Amino acid sequence: MTTEKPHILIVDDDSRLRELLMTFLRDQGFAVTAAIHANDARKKLALFRFDLIVLDVMMPGETGVQLASSLSADAPPVLLLTAMAETGDRIAGLEAGADDYLVKPFEPRELTLRIRAILRRTETGAERKAVISFGGYQFDVGQGRLQKDGEAFQLTTGESQLLAALAKKAGEPVARGELAAVLGVGTSERSVDVQITRLRKKIEPDSGRPVYIQTVRGAGYVLYADG
Repeated sequence: MTTEKPHILIVDDDSRLRELLMTFLRDQGFAVTAAIHANDARKKLALFRFDLIVLDVMMPGETGVQLASSLSADAPPVLLLTAMAETGDRIAGLEAGADDYLVKPFEPRELTLRIRAILRRTETGAERKAVISFGGYQFDVGQGRLQKDGEAFQLTTGESQLLAALAKKAGEPVARGELAAVLGVGTSERSVDVQITRLRKKIEPDSGRPVYIQTVRGAGYVLYADG
């Protein structure tokens, strides 16, 4: 399990509410970035990785519903905020792809509970469904099962945990410290290096010149998956 804070993007043109939400969610243990309108949100989405978007419906120009409906399938889940309580508006928001809907005014505690519920659902769903492919291999992240051409490869618990942590961030370097936490070896980065070496010997065509799991100097290790 990653030790990073979930990263929330707040999109709201109301500066007072935006600042209040940022302060509250940071106090609740989230990393928070803010955008003031739809175009600003798109710029932030292009620059950073987010786990969830808290999106106001009524904004000047492009509305929150319009923005939500334009997001790609791999965009973060969306929680819509609105002062409108009519059923039709809630349905429009959900049809646009929102994962949940919260009507203003609301208790901050309820917002936190809804955010955590969405994050639990999306994380569980991703782990259950994710199958990462690389070099003819298929790795089931949730099951920790590695196959190639229908043949199962035996992985130790540590190797499976390590490959899962890399697969969840395929294409991105994962720090040795984070991998050590996943393996439950505290800050022993040497233990991570040993496990990486063993894993490479099982999956790489030439473990001395790795193709799939590569070292990124000063940043950790990265798994390069297909696509």
